[in-house]
Amino acid sequence: MQEVLGRSVLDGELGFPLMVVHQEALGHNIATMAAFARDHGLELAPHAKTHLSGEIAAAQLAAGAWGLTVATTRQARLVRGFGVDRVMVANQVVDRAGLEWAAAELAAHPGFEFLSFADSAAGVDILAGHAGSRPFRVLVELGHEGGRAGVRTVEELVELAGYVQRTSGVELAGVAGYEGALKTAEEVRKYLDLLQEAVAYLRVRNPILSIGGSQWFDVIGRELVATQARILLRSGAYVTHDDGYYRERTPFNRIDGELRPALEVFAQVLSTPEPGLAIIGLGKRDAPYDEGLPIPRRPGVTVLKMQDQHTVVRGDLRVGELVAFGVSHPCTAFDKWRRLPVVDRDYRVVGTINTHFGDF
Repeated sequence: MQEVLGRSVLDGELGFPLMVVHQEALGHNIATMAAFARDHGLELAPHAKTHLSGEIAAAQLAAGAWGLTVATTRQARLVRGFGVDRVMVANQVVDRAGLEWAAAELAAHPGFEFLSFADSAAGVDILAGHAGSRPFRVLVELGHEGGRAGVRTVEELVELAGYVQRTSGVELAGVAGYEGALKTAEEVRKYLDLLQEAVAYLRVRNPILSIGGSQWFDVIGRELVATQARILLRSGAYVTHDDGYYRERTPFNRIDGELRPALEVFAQVLSTPEPGLAIIGLGKRDAPYDEGLPIPRRPGVTVLKMQDQHTVVRGDLRVGELVAFGVSHPCTAFDKWRRLPVVDRDYRVVGTINTHFGDF
């Protein structure tokens, strides 16, 4: 995109539909979460699955992030390629190729840190069976009823932690949890109490407690302040925020501060086949739709449904007209684009963000 630096994306040179990243909002969000973590005695390990971008990763690390979180060993390899020295796989790791890569990387680079989760003896055995000269550091995961992975009781966690400590090839590093599926602050507080109880049972020097943190980081900041552990917050969606799902759920609706939507999509009206009905050239390949449909930035326009290449809206629009949309759920926005223009407040291109979804 070197040839369009300084030009407005609205002139159509890059074509439509087009998703852009607002430089000012992106920088504000990265600085805001870095400050929140610092002010509350937390360490930020941003979840890179949101963007898988070297440019954004570098900005997060420069702002003081501990390292990066990922969901798979493939993502771990990608962010390691960005120059990241600390990687946490917030998941159970059972794939041979990924573990062999991690073992080789640990052996070759003494300064490299690699963490992953475990919630079963079978999972621990798989980790141990692929360990190299340095053991795999493990966070035993505590889940909750109706949640996803993780043992369901503190007693089970303590038993599994003991198993890790008796098994060569793995090393107990602490406890992990995920609170994002809980519905109320009271549920989150009770879950955090269990995580703290679990940490207290561990015989580990400088234990780590890792927690999600996109929807409830205000509660986490209050409840875990006295915990005798290093708190690694895995927030990811904050980096670009949104105009839908997270706009409604951000803790900054409850505490001072704000995150700003940094993603915007532009598309043109292709057809107006009925009065008050318009077909926009924006589809599921271009913008997220899993946690809410795109949000029109123009008053009086309502999205009715979204298809592969089209979005059907209700509103008074003209064929050829350019319409701006905010997005809902940034975690499924970046994966639809390999390159995204970064724009200033006048929509002039000031840089590029490259993503690596699907890369091997």
